Formats: sequence, C-alpha cells, structure tokens
Amino acid sequence: MQLDAENVTMIYPSGKKALADISFHAQDNGFIGILGPNGAGKTTLMKLLIAGLIPTKGKIMLNGKPLLSQEKKLKSQLGYLPQSFGLYDELTVWQFLDYISALKGIKDRKAVEKVIEKTGLTEYKKVRIRNLSGGQRQRVGIAQAITGDPQLLILDEPTVGLDPEERVRFRNIFSDMAQDKIVLLSTHIVEDVQAACSRVLVIYDGMILYDGSPSDLICKAKGHVGTFTAASERDLPDKCHVISKINVSDGIQYRIVAHQMPFFTQDAEPTLEDAYLYCIHREE
Repeated sequence: MQLDAENVTMIYPSGKKALADISFHAQDNGFIGILGPNGAGKTTLMKLLIAGLIPTKGKIMLNGKPLLSQEKKLKSQLGYLPQSFGLYDELTVWQFLDYISALKGIKDRKAVEKVIEKTGLTEYKKVRIRNLSGGQRQRVGIAQAITGDPQLLILDEPTVGLDPEERVRFRNIFSDMAQDKIVLLSTHIVEDVQAACSRVLVIYDGMILYDGSPSDLICKAKGHVGTFTAASERDLPDKCHVISKINVSDGIQYRIVAHQMPFFTQDAEPTLEDAYLYCIHREE
C-alpha cells in the first residue's frame, strides 16, 4: 500500500486554516509518529486520510489513484481509532467486536477471539461495555481498529488512559503490525514515538516542520539543550524554554532548550522530547 498527500491545504468554512500546503509519502513497513501541540492540525490530517474530510486544495492518493474515488477499497483496508470514539454500552465486548467484524466483512469468527486475546480482553469478553473502566474501554477501541489485520492503521491518541504496562503492550502490537503495513500514530506521549516509531512528523500551525527519523531530529537539538541551577525563576535567561525543573539543595535545577544557550549552562544530551520542543519553539 502507498499513501500520498500532495500540497494539501484544509480551510474550514469558519475560515480557520488547519493545514497549509503539506506533502508526505507513506508506504508499507512504515510506523510514523505524528507530534504536535493541540490545534496543530494532526486530527484534521487523519480525517483527510480516511476520506472523512475533503481537502480545500491539493490531493490525497492511495496507490497512485485519488483517495476519494476509492472510498470502498479504503474502508476495507482501514483500521481507525479516533481520539473520541463511541461504543455500544449495552453490548458485551465480544458482541461489539463481532458486530465490527461483520461490518468489515470478516467471515472468520476466529478473528474476534484473536483480537480479544491480543488486546488482553479475554477475561472481559462477556462483560457489557458500560461496566468497563476507562482503560478497558480504550482497549476495546484499539481492538476494533485492528480487527481484520488492516493494511492501513490510523490511531489518534491510542494509549491515553492506559497504564505503563499496557502502553508497552500496545506499542509492541503496533510495531509488529507496521512490519508490512502503514501505521500512523498521533500522540502527545513522546515516549511512545521514541520507543516504537521509525519516522516522525512534527506538525505545527498546520505545517510539517520536520519529517524524518527520531534520531535525526534528536541530532538537530544537540547544543541546544542544557541544565543549570538558579535560586529562583527570576534568574531564568531570556529566549529559553523550560523543559523541567527540580528542587535541589541549592535552588532549582532547570533543563532548558534555546537556539543560543547561555554561557553558564551545562550541555545536556537531548531526548526526543527536547528535540520536539526545540523544533516547535524555534518556529515560534
């Protein structure tokens, strides 16, 4: 499978420009993490990629042909988890996933049992969805998205509400699926991208600021991350952005990113979170 966005702009009827002339290419064996602050355009991009919106300008292609002319084919190969999703509370987990399986045209009833086991829902399969916890409902949402082993998997904040152990489980599931599929993961949890994704898109104000490997993004932040200790916030240098602060015996230890580091800071090895924040703050 091959997915292309070519010079895509999205302007809503209100006049808000959500995306501005973006382009990117994705194909099988790709696990792409999408990072950006709220309102950056991540969810709009995902809705365009599932044909839920029509771009104002530009085009989206699936295997070299316009996406909008292949909606039926797209839906047969798509697994999608929106940030806010609805479930049928009166159904049991098994009934709901069996229903989703039928909608996807999956005739093998073993597919439901397989996805229930993969997502750790075996002990809850006879439980009505209304009786599940928030994290368990999130797992059901992921289960419906991966039912049928789709060729294109689009996930918007899939690990929200999951405990650390479950986040690791699902990162591994998504990584395994990405071996021969396209997986797009939009998240605020930078750790999930650093641990699993082979490629990252940084979106800010409707534009793609970076498209490449996580390691290359980290390299761009070298020399722009540092630490120092100060007595109070009044001692913070200008034009820097605080990543973290920790109370220590002689004041507050700050970790900052800046285009030009103050002379008194101690150089620090950047993480992906540092690099992401340096990328978007540099744009500001």
